This record gives sequence, structure tokens and C-alpha cells, in this order.
Amino acid sequence: MRELTELEENTLIVTFKKRFAADILGTVVDRVRAEVTYTIKKEAILGVCHSLKSEPDFKMNALSDLIGAESGESCPRFEVIYQLLAMESRLRLRLRVRVKENEEIDSVTKVWRSAGWAEREAYDMFGIVFKGHPDLRRIYLPEDFDGFPLRKDFPLRGYKDKYNPNGEER
Repeated sequence: MRELTELEENTLIVTFKKRFAADILGTVVDRVRAEVTYTIKKEAILGVCHSLKSEPDFKMNALSDLIGAESGESCPRFEVIYQLLAMESRLRLRLRVRVKENEEIDSVTKVWRSAGWAEREAYDMFGIVFKGHPDLRRIYLPEDFDGFPLRKDFPLRGYKDKYNPNGEER
């Protein structure tokens, strides 16, 4: 394991907190693993991502991953996690956004085109809707599939339908 460098401390903690103080809901800094995670307000995610990519202090020019997850809490039920990378400086940053069920979150495909497939996956598996996504439709499952299989309330054997005759009755 490696520790946070001085550059990472200054950029990812000091500069980030000054620049986005009004948008931060929570911070987790693991100096031993060199990981910095911010929980950001849902309505601020598009602006924060745009700034992180375009501002010279950050230059987060790559979205290395976007993950949908069920948080385990009843409200907000879901999280969208963004793993960002500044290729030139090798800085890494994680952003988390909490999303309620049946609530939309802004798509970041206008900032990073690579977000398209990952947002579609989060939609297909969890039902998280990304507002402004250019092609938000199922990526793994047929369009007429009912339900979201990675939600904790989805039955282990699935629901009984034409694709799954052994599933649970609704």
C-alpha cells in the first residue's frame, strides 16, 4: 500500500474542499490506501464533474468506472459511484452520489462519453435513471423484462415469466 503524496493531499483534499465546499455531503480520506472519496449532492454532480475535467488544478480527464449500487439504507436507496483519473498526474478520486428510488440523476455522458455504457448498466440492473442520457435503454436484459435483478428485493430465482418458468410468482 502507498500513502497519499503531497500533491494528492493538496489537490484532492485542500483544493477540492475549497472549490466544492457547498456541494460536499461527506468525505472519507484513507491516507494509508491513498484513497479519497467525496459524497456529493445529487443536483451538483454534473457541474462538479465538468469542473474536475476542465479545471487545470484537477484535469480528471478519464472516468475509469461508474458503478450503481444499493446502499443498504432505505432512503436514499441507491448510490452512483464515479472513479476518476487524471492521467497526467495520476491522481485518482472517487465521488459518491446518493439517489432515492424513482429519482433521476444527471448523466455525465456530456463530460465523459465513456459513461454511456456504465450508466446503461446501472439503469438495467438497478433502475437508476440518468437524465439527459443519449440512449438510456437496457443493455443486458430484453426491453420487456420486468424488474431490476441486482436490487436486494429481487427474488433470488427471479420472477416467473416466459423467460424463467421456474421463478417466483409475483
